[in-house]
Order: sequence, then C-alpha cells, then structure tokens
Amino acid sequence: MENLKQFTKEYLQREKNNFERISEYIFHHPETRFEEYESAEFLASECEKKGFHVERGVGGIETAFVATFGEGKPVIGFLGEYDALSGLGQEPNTTTPQPWERNVGHGCGHNLLGTGAFAAACAAKAYLEENNLPGTVKFFGCPGEEGGSGKTFMVREGVFDGLDLALSWHPSPANAIMSLSSLANYQVFFRFKGTSSHAAASPHLGRSALDAVELMNVGVQYLREHVIDQARIHYAITNTGGISPNVVQPDAEVLYLVRAPKIGQVDEIYKRVVKIAQGAALMTETELEIEFNKACSNYVPNRAAERILYESLTEIGVEEPTEDEKTFAKAIYESFTDGEKQDAINGLKSFGYFSDGSEYSGKYIADSVGPYKATDQVWAASIDIGDVSWIVPTAQLTTSTSAIGTALHTWQMTSQGLSSNAHKAMLRAGGSMALTALKIFEQPERLAEIQAEHQAFADKNPYKNPIPEHVQPAKLNS
Repeated sequence: MENLKQFTKEYLQREKNNFERISEYIFHHPETRFEEYESAEFLASECEKKGFHVERGVGGIETAFVATFGEGKPVIGFLGEYDALSGLGQEPNTTTPQPWERNVGHGCGHNLLGTGAFAAACAAKAYLEENNLPGTVKFFGCPGEEGGSGKTFMVREGVFDGLDLALSWHPSPANAIMSLSSLANYQVFFRFKGTSSHAAASPHLGRSALDAVELMNVGVQYLREHVIDQARIHYAITNTGGISPNVVQPDAEVLYLVRAPKIGQVDEIYKRVVKIAQGAALMTETELEIEFNKACSNYVPNRAAERILYESLTEIGVEEPTEDEKTFAKAIYESFTDGEKQDAINGLKSFGYFSDGSEYSGKYIADSVGPYKATDQVWAASIDIGDVSWIVPTAQLTTSTSAIGTALHTWQMTSQGLSSNAHKAMLRAGGSMALTALKIFEQPERLAEIQAEHQAFADKNPYKNPIPEHVQPAKLNS
C-alpha cells in the first residue's frame, strides 16, 4: 500500500495552494445555517472544475449538493460542511479578540471541514482516473450542521441512499479517530398565546403568555432531577412578549433543546417536557402551540471502518510544527483562562483521544497521532452525521487544526482557521480519508467486514428519522 500513500501525498502537495484558496474563500464568506449561498455555489463550481457532475438543491435544500464521479461499486462518500456561526466573526491569525463588523465566523472550522473533505474526494477521483478502476466517488455538500441538522433532513429525503461507506472529519486540537458516540437531540419551539390587558387597571382580564413560559421553565427545572444523568435540557426564551411591563404579555415563546445518548431517550424526555408545557398553559389559561424545529440521532461508530481510517491517519502522519506555528499556538494558549488551560487535555479526550497528556507537557500543538481505542463513551455534543451513520457505515477522524486547549465555538477557533498549521491539518485529514478510500477501491473485499458490522447493528436497531415529514429546514432568523 506504499504506492497509495505516495500517490495521496503527492496529489495533495501538488494541489495544496488550490485547496488553501478554497478554504480562504469560505472563511471570508461566512454564512449561517441554510443560508450558505455563496459558499455552497463556490464549492459546487469547484467540483465541476475538477470534473465532477454536480446536482444542486438536493433533499429540497437550496444550499445542499452532491458531486459525483465514476460508476459502479464501491460507492464512497465524503461529507463536507461550510456553515458558520453567529457571534464568532473574527480577524484570522490574531491572538486577541478582533470581531468583524458582521459578526459571523467559522468558529467550528467548517471552512476547513468542507475543503478537507473535498480534497479527499478529488484525490480519490484522480486515483480512479489514473488507474482506470471501477468505483464511484461522491462529495456531499452538507449545509446547516450548526443548529439545523442538515444531514438529518438529507437522510430523510434519501440523499445518502446507495452509499457503501461515508467518511468525514472535524477540526480540533487532536489527531485521532472520533471513536465516541454522540448525543441525540430534539429542538422544539413552545409558543404560548394569552390575552393582553392593562397590568394595573385590569390585570384580572389578562392571561400572561410570559407567565406560562416561566412556569414551564420552572417545571422543567424540577424534571432535571428525574432524568438520566447524561441528559441535557437547554432552553432560550426567544420572545418575552414585549418590553412594556405595564401590559400583560399576550405572546411568548421558548425554544428547547433536549439531548440524551440515545434517540429513544430523547423522545421519552421530550414527551415529559410537552406535558409540563401543557400544564403551564392550563395554569395560565393560555393556548399552547408546539413547533418541532429539528432533531438528530446519536452517532453510531463503525469500528471496522475506523481501523482502516486510523491506519491511514498514521501512515499520512503529522508534520513537525514550524517555530512560527509553535509561537502562534503558544500565544493562543496564553489567551485561555486558567480553567480552560486546566481542561486542555480533556479537550483532546473529548474527541476520543485517550491519553494522560504527559507527552504534551510544554507543547501547544498536538504533533502525533493519538492511540485508537474503541469505546462506549459518549461525546457530550450532537452531530447530524449521526443519522447518516444509522443508514450507512460511517467513520470520522479529527486533526490538530488548533492549539491544545482550543474550544470549539470560540473566537480563538475562528482566529486559527486560516493558519498554516490549520491548512496542514486540513490536508492531513483529506489525505487520511482519501487513502482509506483508495485502499477499499483497490481491495473492495475490505468492505465486507465494515458492512457486516453495520448490518448487525441495523438488524437490531431499525432506523426512524427523528424529524417529522412536515418539518422543513429553518434558517437562523426564520
């Protein structure tokens, strides 16, 4: 397999400047969920330039697309994202907060994620062409991961049907296989409608929707004692009914996000939250409207695929950081609070990286590949690739795009999104995924163990998409 590694590395080195250019464009055109018009069109056009056939607007989502090359089996898909986050616009390559006027930015590194997955698809395509091999490469442009569960909608609409294997990655401070499961979730609006009235002259005629929201929140607070420890119930009051305290608020709204390790557990907790909301409406004599916003299932790791991906990651390897990269990483590290510094190694572990951290004493960049160990532990986060993993064998990795201790969804993560270290890690991820695909294209029999593992899970766990048919993808401000 040495020739496969050499091909992959040489291809990505030749195309390095091109992929960095793509990452830079997406970074400088940050767009929130389901509004990634410029990023999606730019990336789809780049796919066409590389000879992929592109289908836009797949799954009924304007900013989703599929780029395809080749024919026949195996069919291997690379999943890319390109949505950004509100509140995280930040000047790149700086060591202090310097927010952009339009405060939207890539605080989760999706400019790198989408480009790295595209690089993997391009390398796999180039190998099939050069060696005249059968097989199909697909690159999936997946919008709305941040709070939108774009892939879950795409799964519901059959976009990933026919895949033999799905590969993806995520930026982080670690070089490792993402071997943990994740939290499933439901996100749901609860809207209360009451009756307005003068709060002093005739409060007895009013029925406060805001009271209903507050009573619901109190009820859920008591519920938290009586759910499993791993569950999380978050909320945001998105409409308080106005700014006039002398008016009984006729309308109010709260958005709930319910998480748990298994999708069935989420559903059970959600039903109890609904009962609390109904009770709040009954107590306040208000009307209740429930709007399901989105959901995603827990991630199901495929260990057979992970073993090949880990093998590929170690073969691609980690370059020694330059002195400039070390200096920048140290400056980023010094911007963390004492608590964040103390939690730095836990940040590596959160991606499935199991180590006591001693090998990183005095270092600020992860410069080696973490050991691989299959585990039943659950990552305390939700990812919409979870639904893909229920219907297609799926494996993920992460590479060290950021300094040790960097948390996702922070200005520091955004600031490092165009660093030389981040771009090297982006191509490390792309190379690892591409090399995994090439091994399977050359030896398609290696799919048998992967698919057998997936089928054994599917036989015991029938899949049901958690998003109801009538629910459509919602933009951030819709």
